[in-house]
Amino acid sequence: MTNCYLASPLGFSEAGNLFMKEKLVPLLRDIGLDVLNPWEQDVGKQIRTANTIADHKSRVSALKSINQTVAKHNQDMIDESDIMVAVLDGVDVDSGTAAEIGYAYAKGKPVYGYRGDFRLSCDNIGCKVNLQVEYFCKDIVFDLESLNKLVRNSIDLS
Repeated sequence: MTNCYLASPLGFSEAGNLFMKEKLVPLLRDIGLDVLNPWEQDVGKQIRTANTIADHKSRVSALKSINQTVAKHNQDMIDESDIMVAVLDGVDVDSGTAAEIGYAYAKGKPVYGYRGDFRLSCDNIGCKVNLQVEYFCKDIVFDLESLNKLVRNSIDLS
């Protein structure tokens, strides 16, 4: 089975989380991908708990530890992946998603961009999103049907 890392900021909001869980992840699984989704670990709960620590120094220390654990876990999942699907929504591509795209590209993993956001988010009319992010993506599509076709036609599912 093909491992697909899902890079996205969708887990930061209830609406994004709902879209991710009910539309995007099922679409990728229906294609036949094993989706490696960093949002499946409940980071929000860990961060909310750490933020309740009264002592500032202890709270900062706990959050730093969580941050390192999360980042390392995401790196490991990207390393385990065969491909990446990256959600490029927002006024600008999410900085964490952009970093993950760059890392995956440097590791030789194909990156397929999905942008369901109709707002313009590019450096000039010659690109779709930030020109460097776009350079690292094999292609960028703007709806789920096109993402389905792009990924199915781009990978070997045997």
